[in-house]
Amino acid sequence: MNNDILGNAPLWSAFLAFFGAQFLKPFITLALERSWNPHAAFSTGGMPSSHTAGVVALIVSIGMTIGCGTVEFAIACCFGAITIHDAMGIRRAAGKQAEVINEWSSILSDIHKDGRFTQEHLKTMLGHSFPQVFGGAVFGAVVGFLITYFFK
Repeated sequence: MNNDILGNAPLWSAFLAFFGAQFLKPFITLALERSWNPHAAFSTGGMPSSHTAGVVALIVSIGMTIGCGTVEFAIACCFGAITIHDAMGIRRAAGKQAEVINEWSSILSDIHKDGRFTQEHLKTMLGHSFPQVFGGAVFGAVVGFLITYFFK
């Protein structure tokens, strides 16, 4: 294995998959929803999951570079499972809760027109649906494979 950080295929795979997925979000939003939102490239949530893409690329690249029977591969798999679970579970639930809070906040703002209540809008696009995670996993696997193959 190369000790030079510039030759670290797993690191490059993870970074390129993460940032590549973020870059693709506005274009996928345009294709699926027929609306252009360049800010999607800098936000959480959406298609594909960049967190999933990054950890899957890392797992694939480590498996290809040093093998699937290594401690490093096991660590990457556990890290990936936690990251993906967080994206689909905890962060998605927090986004749904933010939707309800925003709705109640709007109602309270209407009731207290005298200014005693200041409405604060919470971000609702936090987590991912299964298709978004699946898209990130496929994108990450392809990037991880191609980058590692290129480095070899």
